[in-house]
Amino acid sequence: MATTEGAGRLGPVRVVVADDHPIWRTGLRADLGENFHVVGEAGDGAEAVAVIRREHPDLVLCDLHMGGGGGLHVVRTCGGETRIVMLTVSEAERDLLDAVAAGAVGYLVKSTPPDELRQALWRAAQGEPVFSPQLAALVLGEFRRMAKASGPTEALSDREREVLQHVARGHTYRDIGEELHISPKTVENHVRNILAKLHLSRRQELVRYALEHGIE
Repeated sequence: MATTEGAGRLGPVRVVVADDHPIWRTGLRADLGENFHVVGEAGDGAEAVAVIRREHPDLVLCDLHMGGGGGLHVVRTCGGETRIVMLTVSEAERDLLDAVAAGAVGYLVKSTPPDELRQALWRAAQGEPVFSPQLAALVLGEFRRMAKASGPTEALSDREREVLQHVARGHTYRDIGEELHISPKTVENHVRNILAKLHLSRRQELVRYALEHGIE
């Protein structure tokens, strides 16, 4: 049972690991620790889709560049069924943007220290977007240039826009609450209201919406 990263709100997260390097998968298993239970592995995109649909994991850790369509194929095919975090060596802007656009809930580089990786994946399993810090800044900058500040965003209150800005940056409810001097529960309520106003249902959709509309 989880006792560290997620304050015990979930049991062990059921994970599928997709990467074309078996040695990497073995090392990742060891790094994940007791709060994550690897229920399946895959060596390419096509195999990953089959394993995901067989195991119905809580979370998928997926390399970007591998055979069988790669990580983008996995995200496009299964992103609506489970939460998928890209775990890759690539820091290329295009790779990151493509993964986000396809529906990935997170994008982390493989050099992420184990403790930080476990914490990020735990948050991702609870529906929070996670990005390596240097890449989060990159994606915000890109989408800022594509900003289209119009439409239902105008229906948001000033406070809701503040909350949305922090959500887009990948901050946790607790972090947002501390920054805005409100409780995490109040943050959660704001997020629920924002989702309703924007006619969205999932937090990763909210992040995508914020990025596409230049809300940072």
